[in-house]
Amino acid sequence: MFSKTCQYGIRAILYLAVHTSEDKKLGVEQISNGLDIPKHFLAKILQQLTKHHLASSSKGRNGGFYLNTENKNSSLLKVIHAIDGSDVFSLCILGLPECSSQNPCSLHQEALKQRSAMLKILEDQDIQQIAKRIDLKHIKI
Repeated sequence: MFSKTCQYGIRAILYLAVHTSEDKKLGVEQISNGLDIPKHFLAKILQQLTKHHLASSSKGRNGGFYLNTENKNSSLLKVIHAIDGSDVFSLCILGLPECSSQNPCSLHQEALKQRSAMLKILEDQDIQQIAKRIDLKHIKI
């Protein structure tokens, strides 16, 4: 459903939520190694997330990427919108150009219900809540 870039962005945000703080920042190479994502590709994703105020960064000797309290209180939906855009939840599941409520494809109604449920999940939980569950269960991001 989400692009590879978006999947990497979600993983990067959750990795930062679990492994960083305003006092503990990570460089792109450390994050790249931890997530097994190409470094230059990840750097572009992190820049985009920082531009949308979903991640924070600082320059200098002790610089790097991290999540502050505001970042952690954001939803994953904002990450998805920042990378894939809001259309990801409104495009036809079959890729048909004319699909709508007035002209539905054969999966339109089912897909609409599933999307609504997915949107609710993504809106109702913030990054910090999801990261805590990942950390407690020792899930590999």
